Amino acid sequence: MNKNTWIVGFTLFAMFFGAGNLIFPTNLGLDSGHFFWPAILAFALTGIGLPLLGVVVGALDKQGYIGAFNKISPVFSIIFLIVIYLTIGPLFAIPRTASTSFEMTVTPIAHNNGNLALFIFTLIYFIIVLYLCINPNKMVDRIGSLLTPLLLITILAMIVKGFIDFSDHSSSHGNTELFNSNIGSFSQGFTQGYLTMDAIAAIAFSMIVVNAIKATGVNHADKIFKQTLMAGLIAAVALIFIYISLGFIGNHIDISDAKLKSLAAKDQNVGTFLLTTMASTGFGTFGKYLLGIIVALACLTTACGLIVAVSEYFHRIIPKISYKAFVIFFTIISFIIANQGLNAVITMSQPVLSVIYPVAITVVLLILIARFIPTKPITQQITVIVVAIVSILSVIHTQGWLKLSFMDHLWLKDYSLEWFPIAVMTTIIAYIISIFIKQQPIVYQKE
Repeated sequence: MNKNTWIVGFTLFAMFFGAGNLIFPTNLGLDSGHFFWPAILAFALTGIGLPLLGVVVGALDKQGYIGAFNKISPVFSIIFLIVIYLTIGPLFAIPRTASTSFEMTVTPIAHNNGNLALFIFTLIYFIIVLYLCINPNKMVDRIGSLLTPLLLITILAMIVKGFIDFSDHSSSHGNTELFNSNIGSFSQGFTQGYLTMDAIAAIAFSMIVVNAIKATGVNHADKIFKQTLMAGLIAAVALIFIYISLGFIGNHIDISDAKLKSLAAKDQNVGTFLLTTMASTGFGTFGKYLLGIIVALACLTTACGLIVAVSEYFHRIIPKISYKAFVIFFTIISFIIANQGLNAVITMSQPVLSVIYPVAITVVLLILIARFIPTKPITQQITVIVVAIVSILSVIHTQGWLKLSFMDHLWLKDYSLEWFPIAVMTTIIAYIISIFIKQQPIVYQKE
């Protein structure tokens, strides 16, 4: 494993490790109580395992996911990639990085969370993002070589002190309504991993990783695949250590029911409170500043990676508009939405992610299967359509927009995984149907 692989691996880690990667595992640790391990391992599965798989699968075709999706359907490729890039980009993920940075840096330190303060902070934040993203050729060096080591040092300091301060505490009581069994806790951790958006972000980041590896002089398809896998493993190991550590500390922080009710009344995020408590307990006033550095770096690197990925994709499908014009446009959109506040951004994203995630997971697995088992396009097309319909109906039913009584009888509905057995059965049925359809099996193009 050479130096370039390590740099690309740390860059990938930095792009994945955003605001949600700090908040969600810590909050999950508190909520899971005595069922911490099944919850955090399930969270790692969707927050780390699926993103790693997504990055690696993207290297199977020389055109990345654009080429792989085109083999399902060119129309599907354009529509689904646009939805993914907008979701992990200017509509949800990028604004969330800015609003989270504000709530965990300015608010605890300056005790000011007003609209004017948010406006000024996000303005400065996105000016920095714009500067870093305007020339994507320097992304790997700027993020991987400079920001990531600083990010890792500050996180490790927080974790080590957190273990010293809280590891001897008993496990917190948790949310017994949701986390009342090993299976229930696993499903909660699995679906909460959606909130990181990393599995769908992997579809966008995959080509950045592949292009970075090609830039080092590696051009053979098998070597590109191997280097991508190694870079992904580096990012995955770093992420799983941090997720489990933050979750474990959150699981052992003692917080009263009265305090939880107080936070809910103030509409304050529990995860941000836990992290602030961890920092203040470990380092006092300095801890707030340390936490601010962690959040600012984590969010900044994620925002940069997303802006570059989104802008490069839209420039590719609309070449008449320059890459730099897209960077400026999406930065402005992100700035506007970020000023709506953290809770508003998270609330808006949840139903959208509940539709996109099942489809994204299904597509990645279908591409992987087609790499080893001859598969015709009709098999992938039927499965994707069915999973998309089930996911949409499930969200409509769960959100209460329209009650569909039959949805309650689907297997694994109680665990928000009703789409998975349907995806498996549909794939098998569609494969049998494809036997009678005259189509050539899918072949992914190599370099």
